[in-house]
Amino acid sequence: MSTPNASGWKPGTPVTGHNAMSGPDTATGNRALMLEEPLLFEIGHVETTGVDLPEPQGGANRLGGFDRTAPIGLPGLSEPETVRHYTRLSRQNYAIDLGLFPLGSCTMKHNPRLNEKVARMPGFADVHPLQPVDTVRGALEVINELAFWLLDLTGMHGVAMSPKAGAHGELCGILCIRAALEARGDAREVILVPESAHGTNPATAAFAGYKVEDIPATPEGRVDLEALKARLGPDVAGVMITNPNTCGLFERDMKAISDAVHAAGGFVYCDGANFNAIVGKVRPGDLGVDAMHINLHKTFSTPHGGGGPGSGPVVLSEALSPYGPLPFTARTEDGVVHLVEEENADEFEHTEAFGRMTAFHGQMGMFTRALAYMLSHGADGLKQVAEDAVLNANYILRSLEDVLDAPFGPSGPCMHEALFSDKGFAEDVSTLDLAKALIDEGYHPMTMYFPLVVHGAMLVEPTETESKAALDQFIMALRSVAERAKTGDDTLKSAPHYAPRRRLDETQAARKPVLAWNDPDMA
Repeated sequence: MSTPNASGWKPGTPVTGHNAMSGPDTATGNRALMLEEPLLFEIGHVETTGVDLPEPQGGANRLGGFDRTAPIGLPGLSEPETVRHYTRLSRQNYAIDLGLFPLGSCTMKHNPRLNEKVARMPGFADVHPLQPVDTVRGALEVINELAFWLLDLTGMHGVAMSPKAGAHGELCGILCIRAALEARGDAREVILVPESAHGTNPATAAFAGYKVEDIPATPEGRVDLEALKARLGPDVAGVMITNPNTCGLFERDMKAISDAVHAAGGFVYCDGANFNAIVGKVRPGDLGVDAMHINLHKTFSTPHGGGGPGSGPVVLSEALSPYGPLPFTARTEDGVVHLVEEENADEFEHTEAFGRMTAFHGQMGMFTRALAYMLSHGADGLKQVAEDAVLNANYILRSLEDVLDAPFGPSGPCMHEALFSDKGFAEDVSTLDLAKALIDEGYHPMTMYFPLVVHGAMLVEPTETESKAALDQFIMALRSVAERAKTGDDTLKSAPHYAPRRRLDETQAARKPVLAWNDPDMA
């Protein structure tokens, strides 16, 4: 018999093999409020419109001889039909306002509405990058104050605010390293990347023209310090390290790694995507980091995902700051914040910049959200962000390690995310099967098959914004699915059963996607 958990939520007992979407067919294809939504082409009629338009007045053809001689084939819908279509589709989306997002290394946490309100204030929402500088003094103040707090939180010397996202920030940091090496006439061509780093790290280094070499991990999931030291030499430009790493572990030897790389003449780039786990607790500058991007859209609450917008400012050490890109803000002794660009770089003694990352100044909406988040939390609140994120991740790790294999569980407490493997599953059950079954439980699946150092990996990041009651419900659901995976429950192979669509052929969807509607009458 099911019993309520701490939140009062009482799970039902599913009937094995039962499909809630089965039963007598309906004439519409709908199942109560689970509406079967056709395509716009199937709702509207080609060459009709949902509104009355006046006959166009005759005029000269301005298409340069290119004229439409055949129908364009677009459906015409009334306004209610259009609104209902997109509203019904939106109800089939999973969102942070509906439930927990367990994606690892993605920090899908609640975004306070206060931040949204601030970002929508006319002075920020309507600002344009081509406005005269004198008309955007408030925006420059926001950028400069955010930059100040980013430096304070990281213990670094300078910051580039313009990079638009994490990978963009990585490229910025690597270009700063290249510029610093070129300035001293040191042509190095190798970047070392540990196995536990984010996948974008080696891609960024290769894109910047460097050769990439792996550094192995120890059995406990951290960088092999001795292997790193053995590979250092005059050809190594630096190391790109993710800390906390993608196994959810803090690199305890970070200072020793930095010291070794610096002694060999290289630089240290730290992937700061997981800063959510250490903000207010650890300053990367104190660990010898030379460059680190910070995903404002992860650590400081801006909605993550959906293709953007993001923001990835890069904090720089004193050694790399002279090479940081333009533009940036600077406050002079008279208290005025100035925008430093090519025209006045000499005045601010910043003549060695490698160039620009973007045409303008960065993501204003992201800056206002992040600063609002920082100011509303304060120093103690930001520290608690990290503490609660780590507490929640460890609660999930220890609550599930008896039913799911936790390969690095013995390595000590995890940081922001808990890592599990498919070890112990029935022979024909995969991580994908478990993830699909989790959809039936009402959750977006966790990150699957990453990091690559763990077979059948499942990476879960609860973030600090989830309550214990919400975590208890998620843990109960994941335990249930994991137990079914271990016993070889055949229904996992056909999950999800209760979603608007059944399981797709993901291989064909990736290799042969159907991206355009074809009129079946024209086939």
